[in-house]
Amino acid sequence: MKQRFKFVLNIKVRLALQFMLVVAGILLFFAALVYYFTFTTNREKFRNNLLNRAKYISIIIINRHSVDTALLQNINESTFSDQNQEIMVTDTNFKVIYSFNAVTLEQNENVFHEAVNPENTDYYSYYTIAGKDGVYYRFHFRKKSAYIFVLAFDQSRADYLIELRNILFWSILFSLWLSVLTSYFISRKAFKPVTNIINNVKAINSSSLSKRLDEGNRKDELENLAITFNEMLADLEVAFRNQEDFVSNASHELRTPLSVMIAESDYFLGKEHSVEEYRDHIAHMTNDNKKINAQLNSLLSLAQVNRDNSILFTPLRLDEIIYESVHQVKNKYPDQKIITKIEFPENENDLIISGNSGILIIGFKNIIENACKFSDDDVNVELKIENDHINVIISDMGIGIPSNEIDTIYRPFTRASNAKFKSGFGIGLSLVVKILEIHKAGLKVDSVENEGTRVELLFNRAT
Repeated sequence: MKQRFKFVLNIKVRLALQFMLVVAGILLFFAALVYYFTFTTNREKFRNNLLNRAKYISIIIINRHSVDTALLQNINESTFSDQNQEIMVTDTNFKVIYSFNAVTLEQNENVFHEAVNPENTDYYSYYTIAGKDGVYYRFHFRKKSAYIFVLAFDQSRADYLIELRNILFWSILFSLWLSVLTSYFISRKAFKPVTNIINNVKAINSSSLSKRLDEGNRKDELENLAITFNEMLADLEVAFRNQEDFVSNASHELRTPLSVMIAESDYFLGKEHSVEEYRDHIAHMTNDNKKINAQLNSLLSLAQVNRDNSILFTPLRLDEIIYESVHQVKNKYPDQKIITKIEFPENENDLIISGNSGILIIGFKNIIENACKFSDDDVNVELKIENDHINVIISDMGIGIPSNEIDTIYRPFTRASNAKFKSGFGIGLSLVVKILEIHKAGLKVDSVENEGTRVELLFNRAT
């Protein structure tokens, strides 16, 4: 019973049934038209024949100057093969002058009164009695009017209509059966891409989010659905990857210092110590907690930038972003000399870019802090306009980066081999790369070991 309910809800079956109902309505409409026009056409032909018969009788009467009942009897018997045909001739007062097999006419005298026409002209009209078609025809005879009534049953028409009904019935039945099969196969073919999408989606899970649906020619609605689903998969993949990266990075970077802190505390609590030793231990733990807090903040900043795809962009002056970043770094490194060189254009709007000030300041701070951290000399921050771009160069005369390690420093928690003696977590540059990707800005790092590092950023000016 459950399987049957599912079958009823199958969209291909529903489409086939709906198509069958539409076809049935169209076929019934056209069948009714065919039957109606066939019926009316045959009836008109038959009535015309009856009228011609009435006129023929009137001509005989007029030519003979009298109603020769014997002659009319012989003519009717010799020419009428249909024994259901009835003929009656009356005078102006509807007195019967001649009748032939007029059983039905005699039983329905009201037809005589309906035949009255005040105009003094030849006149005819059709009527139907007991399934038979009839005509009455008024003509002038001996300066008076006379009436001829002809009534007959069209057996050939009745037989033809029965045959036509059978043909239409079986034709409609066969057409409906054919329409169901055709519509079902067409719907199966039409929904084959949907079935493929369903099967492909079933094969995608959290461990295979890199799979994508076939987008075809990217034209019809189903292909647009595949495109939309692929975009959703891309967002989910990024979200899952960022979550996995955060968990992996957090567990990798926080587990060891926390384990060391716990082990040292357990060891320290195992014996009695002086107040000064307790103070030293607490100070050491406070320093470790500060490092963990800074490391955790870096991890959260990286996760936030990776996760947020709806960052609000506004018009910003890049020189103001640089000044703010330098100011915050100076608060942390008050003894470090940071030289800022900005080429101001004639039009201040040339300094405007589209971006997010919060994350841009984080990016600039990371680069400038690295320059301050690894260099005892001056740090230079230069801004200049180049065509439709704004070029920002941050350089130092510090320890530099080994040439074979420049391509690896963009990875999270990766640090140059000559930077191990400096504090840090190796997150800053990977965070900068992500921030620049969001702003569609370019990044180029040139460095010579023991000579210094030059970081060049290229931003698009707002139009």
